[in-house]
Amino acid sequence: MATFVFLDTETTGNGENDRVLQLAFIARRAGEKPLLASSLCKPPVPIDFFAMATHHITPETLANEPPFAETQAAKELTAVNKPDSIAVIHNAPFDLEMLRREGVNWQGGVIDTLRVARRVLDTPSHSLQYLRYALGLYREEEALASELGAKVVAHNAAGDAQTLYLLTQHLLKKIGGGKGEAVMELLRFTNEPLELKTLRFGKYRGKSFREVKESDIGYLRWLAESEAMKENPDADLVYTIRLVLES
Repeated sequence: MATFVFLDTETTGNGENDRVLQLAFIARRAGEKPLLASSLCKPPVPIDFFAMATHHITPETLANEPPFAETQAAKELTAVNKPDSIAVIHNAPFDLEMLRREGVNWQGGVIDTLRVARRVLDTPSHSLQYLRYALGLYREEEALASELGAKVVAHNAAGDAQTLYLLTQHLLKKIGGGKGEAVMELLRFTNEPLELKTLRFGKYRGKSFREVKESDIGYLRWLAESEAMKENPDADLVYTIRLVLES
């Protein structure tokens, strides 16, 4: 039976040299009580002020904390980092890359709730905190926090892991069917390319791809061949542009 690991990190920033300063996850195996692991750690690089303004974790807070590898949460993550475990993460590529920088290569499956939410939830935003309120997940936090013996704090890795746990239960119910079948759908939605609805950047930000095709098809063709796309290809964007241009 797979162990599900609902995981979140807080970091020094989102640049190529940034590192983890808090790791939290809820581990749950079918039929067993969920367990929360959460640790702060002292990163080897400074904390970006924009990141600090979000999670409110300061250098002074971390002054006496151990490095990542020596934290209790990191040790407990090692114990559940197995091929038959499934990590559940909102925007998984970011957290998995941050863990990789700390020497952790995830061995199991991955469910990215951001990708799943974009596919199955018709909401203006799919950020974790927006969905926390839009779906009424906050109403269930007290009961979960009591079960875990922890307090929910927004933009804190432990609080976000709890919100992630509740979001996943919502997505499983939304998809329906047997739990095993619903989990397989979450895995499939994570790995299949997604047709995007609107552009999220540039001069046509907020416009649908099909609107842009009608008014400026050359822009889509340019975007598909741009150097930025070749250097850092976005699979969903490439897939969507191809679909729109071929339709």
